[in-house]
Amino acid sequence: MYIKVRVYPKSKKEEIKKIGENRFEIKVKEKAERNMANNRVLEIIANEFAVPKGKVRIVNGHQSPSKMLSVDID
Repeated sequence: MYIKVRVYPKSKKEEIKKIGENRFEIKVKEKAERNMANNRVLEIIANEFAVPKGKVRIVNGHQSPSKMLSVDID
């Protein structure tokens, strides 16, 4: 399953908002450096879909606020 995510790093509080069927907006406290925000986004999406973090990966947009993620749901 593929989902689109818009990430807002360095936010005051963490928040996940479902915008559409496969679209999310995620606010994270981590900065967008040294992959910290990306790692936190993967953890949040894994929790949202109740899968291990290893089942979620970034397909496109590693250095962009707009990302395409793949979630392996068995």
